[in-house]
Amino acid sequence: MTDEKDEKKAQDVSPQSLGGSARAESLSPEERTEIAAKAARARWGTDIPRATHSGKLTIGEMVFPCSVLSDGTRILTQSDFMAGMNMYYSGWIAKNKAKNESTAEIPHFLAFKSIEPFISKHLGDLQSVVVRYRTEKGSLAQGIKAVIIPKICEVWLDANEAGKLPKRQKQIAERAKVLMRALAHVAIEALVDEATGYQAIRERDALQKLLALYVNEELLPWTRRFPDEFYRQMFRLRNWHFSPTNKGPRYAGKLTNELIYERLPPGVLDELRRKNPRNEKGQRRHRHHQLLTEDIGNPHLEKQVASVTTLMRASPNWSFFKRLFIRAFPRQSGQTDWIEELGGIDDDES
Repeated sequence: MTDEKDEKKAQDVSPQSLGGSARAESLSPEERTEIAAKAARARWGTDIPRATHSGKLTIGEMVFPCSVLSDGTRILTQSDFMAGMNMYYSGWIAKNKAKNESTAEIPHFLAFKSIEPFISKHLGDLQSVVVRYRTEKGSLAQGIKAVIIPKICEVWLDANEAGKLPKRQKQIAERAKVLMRALAHVAIEALVDEATGYQAIRERDALQKLLALYVNEELLPWTRRFPDEFYRQMFRLRNWHFSPTNKGPRYAGKLTNELIYERLPPGVLDELRRKNPRNEKGQRRHRHHQLLTEDIGNPHLEKQVASVTTLMRASPNWSFFKRLFIRAFPRQSGQTDWIEELGGIDDDES
């Protein structure tokens, strides 16, 4: 009997398999790694985003590892999301995989027969629920788009309200309720950004995009942006002598910054100062408005000049004007609180 088994085993071993085994044994560890990597690329594709920031998102007693990918997508790791929601891997999908090809595509966290009728209502065809990505260490992984999480919770909550969940799965619905309540106050992407430290980069990117809309790389030719009436009214309220050729005290430049330039989006005046620095004499070579964009920056400035001029015309004195101005243009974050006595001189503009 043993001889028959050995003969049968010998017949099952083909020359090709023997050659493959011999080749595998002759490969170096580096070569084997490269072959495995090629196989993974063939299976996953080559255009896979990578996690650039990772952290942990805590909501109540639940903890969800999360990441921001190189393409800006915020994700929660699939297996960790299931653990945080106290989910288990359902055997229902395995039983139905052979019967229904579409069932095989259902993510594990949705592979429960009890919630099947509610999935299409909130998640459609499931094409964009799961994201393939690489971790910061380079491992291949699957995650759930953070923006999809509320919809997943809706699936479980609807199933629970319809009385379709068994006792064990009702615990998942309870966690979905807690998660939804938390997300009702703070956007999920903002939570992920805070947990991963991506918030600072997001804010810096947003600022750069804003500055690109307002500030030019090159100077524009000088054009009068501040009409005489603007300074005529300012000088009247400050009891200064006005004439078109008289620039007045340097304090007028300080007021111009605070009434006009600081009411442009936060960061714009700082960028103008950076691009238009003072020379060795403490003077700026150009007017700030020569660096503002024609389509957005300067139209915003001219609108601000016109609005402030109107308020000054309507004011009998400086104190009255200040009250009108503060009501019309509340102070934004990072702007000077000029209600207090202004200090220092910054003769930038006219």
